[in-house]
Amino acid sequence: MPSRLSHLLAVVTTTLLLSACTSVSLNQAPVEDRNPQVPKAVTPAAAAVPMPAAAPADVKPPLPGAENAGKPGYYTVKAGDALIRIALDNGQSWRDVAKWNALENPNRIEVGQVLRVVPPGVDPTAVTAKPIVMAPKVESRPLDAKPPAASASAVVASASAPAREVPARETPKESAASDDDNLAWGWPVSQSVSAGFDEQRNKGLDFAGKPGDPVLAVADGRVVYAGSGLRGYGNLVIIKHNNTYLTAYAHNRAMLVEQDQVVRKGQRIAEMGSTESDTVKLHFEVRKLGKPVDPSKLLPAR
Repeated sequence: MPSRLSHLLAVVTTTLLLSACTSVSLNQAPVEDRNPQVPKAVTPAAAAVPMPAAAPADVKPPLPGAENAGKPGYYTVKAGDALIRIALDNGQSWRDVAKWNALENPNRIEVGQVLRVVPPGVDPTAVTAKPIVMAPKVESRPLDAKPPAASASAVVASASAPAREVPARETPKESAASDDDNLAWGWPVSQSVSAGFDEQRNKGLDFAGKPGDPVLAVADGRVVYAGSGLRGYGNLVIIKHNNTYLTAYAHNRAMLVEQDQVVRKGQRIAEMGSTESDTVKLHFEVRKLGKPVDPSKLLPAR
């Protein structure tokens, strides 16, 4: 019995040892991942390498004209801006500004958008402005008036004077830039000034009056705006006289001209009113290259 028991114990002990060796060997065997869809374990060295950041999904493309921001002849739209105001402040017609910037809807401009406010091909730093080409002026006389007769001495002198030979290549000289300042100004109304020019508080002159009093163009020009789209001005007429000067006539009861209409000095363009004003008045502005200037320094003495 003891020999059999000893033999049995030896067999059991050997079996247990073999099982233990087999179990350790399986647990320590390397595992190879042959499935490409299951990610491999990341080593600490690999984990330390920064991964490129993904681009934000809400990145917007740059606004039109952003490359021209800050350049002369361009304007960056700010909150509260309107195209009419931008054009007025730069001495331009809003239609021209819309055309130069290919604006499909002039009423939709975005904050940060950069607009061209000088004509294409024009150097914004140059001051060579030319007047708008108008029809030749006709001298006005009463119907029964006769042209003044030349004196006899003048006739004799002109007949005896030799004719001046004009060189073949001589051409009329172009108007100098200062010609834009030589407008024949007139007054917009017959009333006296009720509020003078102040660079901060009143960018023009105010004239008190009665509803329907006539408002006149102060010089020849072309209407570049007639409407009520500029806040604070009511029914507004803007006339462009040349590339230097614009005039604005605000708070009208009625407007008697249309956009793009050519007008003459002294022509009735509106009726005085109180649109967007507490009282009946005309608010009149002169803009020189878009900057408000004191009209009283340009209008003739009364």
